[in-house]
Amino acid sequence: MSRSFNQQLDQHGAWRSNFAHRLQWLSRWLTENELLDQAVAERLRGLESQIRTSKVMVAFVAEFSRGKSELINAIFFAGYGRRIMPASAGRTTMCPTELGYDAMLAPKLRLLPIETRLEPHSLAYWRDQPARWTEIAIDVGDAERLAQAMAKVAEVRWVSQDEARALGFWNEETPDDNPVQDAEGRVEIPRWRHAVLNMPHPLLEQGLVILDTPGLNAIGAEPELTVSLIPQAHAVVFILGAETGVTRSDLSIWREHLVTENEGSDTRFVVLNKIDTLWDTLSTHAQIEQQIEQQRQVAAKHLDVPLAQVLPVSAQKGLQAKVHRDARLLEASRLPALEALLGQGVLGKRETMLRLAVDAGMAALRTEAERILKVRQRDLAEQALELQGLRGKNVSVIRHMRARIDQEQNEFEGSNARILALRSVQGKLLREVYAVLGRTALKADMVRLSAALKRPGVKFNVRKVYGETFDSLRNNLREVQATTAEIQSMLHTTFRQLNAEQGFTLQAPAEPDLSGFEQELSQIERSHIHYLGVGNMLKLAQADFCDKLVRALASRLRLVNEAAMTEVERWSKGASAQIDAQLKERRRNFSKRIEAIERIQNAAGSLDERLLELAAQESALAGLQQRLSEFTALIAQQGKPSATAASAGELRAAA
Repeated sequence: MSRSFNQQLDQHGAWRSNFAHRLQWLSRWLTENELLDQAVAERLRGLESQIRTSKVMVAFVAEFSRGKSELINAIFFAGYGRRIMPASAGRTTMCPTELGYDAMLAPKLRLLPIETRLEPHSLAYWRDQPARWTEIAIDVGDAERLAQAMAKVAEVRWVSQDEARALGFWNEETPDDNPVQDAEGRVEIPRWRHAVLNMPHPLLEQGLVILDTPGLNAIGAEPELTVSLIPQAHAVVFILGAETGVTRSDLSIWREHLVTENEGSDTRFVVLNKIDTLWDTLSTHAQIEQQIEQQRQVAAKHLDVPLAQVLPVSAQKGLQAKVHRDARLLEASRLPALEALLGQGVLGKRETMLRLAVDAGMAALRTEAERILKVRQRDLAEQALELQGLRGKNVSVIRHMRARIDQEQNEFEGSNARILALRSVQGKLLREVYAVLGRTALKADMVRLSAALKRPGVKFNVRKVYGETFDSLRNNLREVQATTAEIQSMLHTTFRQLNAEQGFTLQAPAEPDLSGFEQELSQIERSHIHYLGVGNMLKLAQADFCDKLVRALASRLRLVNEAAMTEVERWSKGASAQIDAQLKERRRNFSKRIEAIERIQNAAGSLDERLLELAAQESALAGLQQRLSEFTALIAQQGKPSATAASAGELRAAA
């Protein structure tokens, strides 16, 4: 029997939590054995953060009254025994609604007033302005009060035509998209621009984020949904009516907002909802099944998706079946098949990405830690060789050796000028990287794009304008790649000299590959230009709409640039951490050598005893290296969700 999405997410969350605990144990073990230098610590923190905070976003998209909210209730909130998301007849979800959980915040519903559209800021900006949100405390244990709070997302206002126009809900040039006026000429608009529910639901606690979107008009009026939120979702569930199939408005949403060129469809699921409307007592079971199958095939053909990703469902009957524990009705609703496919498609893809990150992280961590161990092993071997040379020597020879060690130490400390020069040049080049990818440079690109879009008339050259902007952004990344190549060449040269002069084992870390960020920019470009098809040309004639579009684009591009800068910074820190670690080990080596000579001079310990100590330390280091290899291999293996999870206790026992 296939597992439901809830069950698969439970297992996924448990694996992430257990794996994060194992990483914490490994961090303590490395610290206890003095193997946690800055580079290793950065690797661990990054990997642990990725595992702990990784989110899985599922976006539900459809035209009005297709049953999005009811489907969310059926899949995620049936345990409350009632509807949590408003799902009555007609238009319910009037504003985009995110459901997630952040343990740092109190459980609450946050509502952003629709009037914020009048100000020149994106949703990303408003997220950091808590004073502008209306907050409603929630009690997750009280289903009735929780449902009352969530009913807020369906609230509307009646405003004049002028106010509706200013807020982006009225346009004379696209009359078919305008809302219906009442007898007084007023227009119904959403009261809220965006809603965010922070709720300690078991699934949300494990990293699930649900995005419930309003219908076509609302999506078009809030470009950030299309160019930022929906494209970043790990899966999109597109809902159709089983009785109507693919309508013109459904096809418009699909083509303009959900599908881009060269983008895989493996995370685009199509749901034919309300199949219970086809349950006709005058038709046989075979005839009903034939109707459903025919609707599936037509939908798959029109939307150009694999038939296996078009699923017939009755969300209403599925919810009813779960609440009343009716197994036969639940099977008839076909909801379990959708849940199983969501789990395989969304969580399977996410787990694959995390597993690759675990494999790469463990391999890099092991390399960094083994480098420290090899430096210690080499230093111990040198100390043993040095002490063996003292056999049969008199006091004056021993005193002379002590003086030579002091001289070597002074020369070593005085040779740091090259390292300081390296860090100075490295810092200068990194500042150039930050200047190219920083907010100031991006803002300049966005200002130029905005100016081009605001030129009078219909923008038939919009593809050219966007192409030039994204060419500039890609060139910025290529410029940064050239700078990192220059730094890498400098690191190779300096490391080679230090290895020869100081006996270090420095190795420049692999240069960051920024081509993935270029590909991400190209994907955003395709999504954006596809969205700006002929159907949106009239909207582009509106300055306010262009402003919203550019702000939404800037928010997403900023994330790409910041991720690229983080990658470069991590690489730079890795190189610096190697130097710091080997400087530390060399100073430790000088201290040990001086201590050994002093003990021999003072007869506090014999030469043979010191050599035995060194041999024991070498043996301990060999054991550490073996355990490091075993632990990282074990954790990498347990990083595969399909593997049997090893507990921290088992690791401690192995240690």
